[in-house]
Amino acid sequence: MIRSLHRRHALALLGGSTLAGLTGLPAMAQSEDWSALGADVKAQFKWAWDQYVDKAWGKDEINPVSGTAQSFFIEGQDLGLSLVEALDTLWIMELDEEFQAGVDWVKANLDFDIDGYSQVFETNIRLVGGLLSAHLASGDPLLLAKAKDLADRLMKAFDASPHGLPYRYVNLKTGAVRDPETNLAEIGTYATEFGLLGQLTGDDRYYAAAKRAMKHALDMRSDLGLMAANIHAETGQFTSRNASIDVYADSFYEYLWDAWELFGDQDMKRWAEECLAAMVAHQGKRYDGRLWFPMVDYETGAVTGTSQTVLGGYLAGLLGQVGLKAEGDDFLATYTEMQATYGIIPESTDVTTRLPRTKRTGLRPEFADACLNLWLGDRDERYRALTAIHWRNMKESSKAAYGFTALSDITTRPMAQGDNCPGYWWSEQMKYYYLMFAEPKRVDLNRLVLSTEANVLRGFR
Repeated sequence: MIRSLHRRHALALLGGSTLAGLTGLPAMAQSEDWSALGADVKAQFKWAWDQYVDKAWGKDEINPVSGTAQSFFIEGQDLGLSLVEALDTLWIMELDEEFQAGVDWVKANLDFDIDGYSQVFETNIRLVGGLLSAHLASGDPLLLAKAKDLADRLMKAFDASPHGLPYRYVNLKTGAVRDPETNLAEIGTYATEFGLLGQLTGDDRYYAAAKRAMKHALDMRSDLGLMAANIHAETGQFTSRNASIDVYADSFYEYLWDAWELFGDQDMKRWAEECLAAMVAHQGKRYDGRLWFPMVDYETGAVTGTSQTVLGGYLAGLLGQVGLKAEGDDFLATYTEMQATYGIIPESTDVTTRLPRTKRTGLRPEFADACLNLWLGDRDERYRALTAIHWRNMKESSKAAYGFTALSDITTRPMAQGDNCPGYWWSEQMKYYYLMFAEPKRVDLNRLVLSTEANVLRGFR
């Protein structure tokens, strides 16, 4: 059960209509022992890692209630997803023996010459990104070689489209593609990994392909400056009218700004600023005083759906990064209220009623992600305090016999557990918590750039 103490602290942090309107800090933010909290995060991560090693070593994902495992990319063909996702987190936490064991497994066992279809977007952000960050941490050239080998296979999905828009799936062995009906996130979340790979290998084909796909969609923005979320790789045309900040679109917008920060690409910076300004102007809607960004018609701005997913939380941090800090705080306050009300932010919420549209949730990291990005901007302790609530509520509700699990019902007390630890848990929220609480010595927070999967792409000391 989520203790009422957590709810009171969240409500105290919430304050008025926006975080920016608060004065002073609650007792929690003033008295918290951040170092001790960071040590707790590390201890829990190490415990969960030991369970993974014991029950699911080399498998894609562990099922922490039953102690079983499941594949993620290709049924029956594991690619060590959780292991690869965990590598740079292990490195940051100075779990060096565990990190080396993971690297050794990758070098001995990870082979992408598989006759099976893998989702291009997920494969890039999880495996290419994970291998690149592990390479940056260790300097091991074989990790870079494996990242390049995998990216070369993914490039077939770009090459097959007349517009350079990657198909959703590619056969890793044959290069055959399928599923041209795709979306902004799946055609536009490559620039950081591909750009870094290009820098490390001296081959600019990767970044050029990633930027071309993004530019194709950006060139079709409406007079409002919005894009529809769904697009066809073969026709190059939008296949819906819905502009979205979360499902089907979220990381597209993150990668505009990240590409500017990593590579100094002025086009990307301009596009990021234009797109977020258009979102604020035409998608931001108030319901009972709270700011939401529901789906709207990309040409008219009329609301087309009243759901907002937990994935949208990232936008609060991104708004702060691009200089729209007040709007970022305003949107964060909406998710803060959801956290205060339900303990765990619902997977999807009806913006008109603030009631959950789904009872399950998948160990989501986006709220902590937003808090980290806002905290890096001004080191305001309120963001740390909100993240501490997120951490404690996750720990209390999701800890199972063999790790941390997604939930099947957040409305029961205690919350009902599912039986799966998504691969991103190892890379994302556990890293966000540790970076904020422990301020680890192996990372320069002033130079830090993370991928959408929280792989460290710049900032290792």
